[in-house]
Amino acid sequence: MLTLPDDLRGAFKDPMGPVYTDAERLLSEAGDPIVAVGDVVTYHLRVAGRDPDVAVIDGKTKREAVGAEIAAVLDGENRRIEVDNEPATLSTAMLDALVDALASDGPVVIYVTGEEDLATVPAIVAAPEGASVVYGQPDEGMVLVDVTPDSKRKAGELLGKLDGDTAAALAALGVDG
Repeated sequence: MLTLPDDLRGAFKDPMGPVYTDAERLLSEAGDPIVAVGDVVTYHLRVAGRDPDVAVIDGKTKREAVGAEIAAVLDGENRRIEVDNEPATLSTAMLDALVDALASDGPVVIYVTGEEDLATVPAIVAAPEGASVVYGQPDEGMVLVDVTPDSKRKAGELLGKLDGDTAAALAALGVDG
């Protein structure tokens, strides 16, 4: 549905919130529900005792398969939604899965064939105010984004800069485009 144009890649490099290296400290400041985007982030939150309400994972970190220890922690009994999402894109299936997972009563894992990196932006748009979206900042730590009217607006603006039918994407996320 949406693709990241090459000239916009830099806009996604800067953290959208504070960066943490301690999962317990991050969790003490996080809202509810928690959406985790990334295998290593999900691993650290689970090891710290908090299963994210929504975890978006692809079995990889930095384009390489996660190690056995991380994979073992990620393998669980949670409801699982499988989606295809090519690198540098946001598929309709990804957007639908985020909305479905956020509406679920229990923890949900969205398992992505392809790449989950851009899922942070629609997760912020779709999550309720008061939630937190946590994603990995390579070689730095975990970024905590509090879902507020301002963060939702900024994420919506970023989404709007992607190539494709952004109005349909926002509508799929429950937002008037």
